Amino acid sequence: MLLAAYREGDAAAFETLLQRYRGPIFNFLLRSARDRGRAEELYQDLWMKVIERCDEFRGDAKFSTWLYTIARNLSIDHQRKMKFRGHASLDAPEPGSGQPIGQRVPNPGPTTEQLAIGGLVKERIASAVQGLPAEQREVFLLRQLQGLAFREISEVVGVPANTVKSRMRYALERLQHVLGDLEEPHEL
Repeated sequence: MLLAAYREGDAAAFETLLQRYRGPIFNFLLRSARDRGRAEELYQDLWMKVIERCDEFRGDAKFSTWLYTIARNLSIDHQRKMKFRGHASLDAPEPGSGQPIGQRVPNPGPTTEQLAIGGLVKERIASAVQGLPAEQREVFLLRQLQGLAFREISEVVGVPANTVKSRMRYALERLQHVLGDLEEPHEL
């Protein structure tokens, strides 16, 4: 196991862990923080926690489950801190444009790219996912984007697998309701 090798002083094993989990864990944090810079900070914090707590990992669960649990806890802590801020950072990207709010200029109108149907649909879907209650969104993202099994999600979020399945079902029903108009008409 790579973490055990790292504990024994193998720095290359740690580098392998970083490479292996960079995409999935970073994407999870990015979707949670909704800001690339914050996600980078959370990602670095995650690996600092792994280094600090590597002796605590006993192998009862999969390493990825342990890693997602740490990522989830960091994400929750970040969201709690942001609630107390009361306002958006001027460096935070503005939804839709990606430009920092502090550099906002009047919008001359939508660009051709923004008008493309695919882009609009993508924005609608992302908005619908963000509109899910936190527990449903978390389960949906872990399942659909990270590919975790319901049992693994159960371990990450600390609730029974049946609760995870219910949250997923409610999330899918809500998304279907909100995005139902995107379905192509069926021909008779």
